Amino acid sequence: MQQPTVLQVRLDNFGRRRYKEAALVANETHQRLQRFVMTAASRLRFILIIVGPSLLLLTGSVFGLLLLPHPVPKTASPAQRLYLTHCAECHGADGRGSWRASLFLLRPGNLADPGLIASRSDEYLADLVKDGGAPIGKPGMPAFGYHLSNEEIRSLVSYVRTLSRPR
Repeated sequence: MQQPTVLQVRLDNFGRRRYKEAALVANETHQRLQRFVMTAASRLRFILIIVGPSLLLLTGSVFGLLLLPHPVPKTASPAQRLYLTHCAECHGADGRGSWRASLFLLRPGNLADPGLIASRSDEYLADLVKDGGAPIGKPGMPAFGYHLSNEEIRSLVSYVRTLSRPR
């Protein structure tokens, strides 16, 4: 013999006439519960279809901005190409510093400052590019001696000097 459920016991206690009213109330409650579940399912569907890909695109865009190199124009000189490829990520395209470096709490030197660049010799700047900043107390500057030839470093130094000239 099947045990009566709580709903059946309550319905049986109401009597026959009230039994139909209680069943209608129970049916209405069941329909409300179904609508709530359907609403929750539609919310989840909305999140999966709209919000999920939007967050994925936003995350991809942020990573793209942080990790992709600085764009090099087709009309750039060889020295400018070297600068934009190796230096602009920290120093910025104009030599005043990059927002990428600020995110990582780096403070690269302002290459557009005429007083700073004029006070440094070509040999000092070439050694700084070749050996990095660690030997002279500037640990944030990486060494490019393994990646660039001496001729490329000299052309890069001359291009850096053009950044500090007034335009």
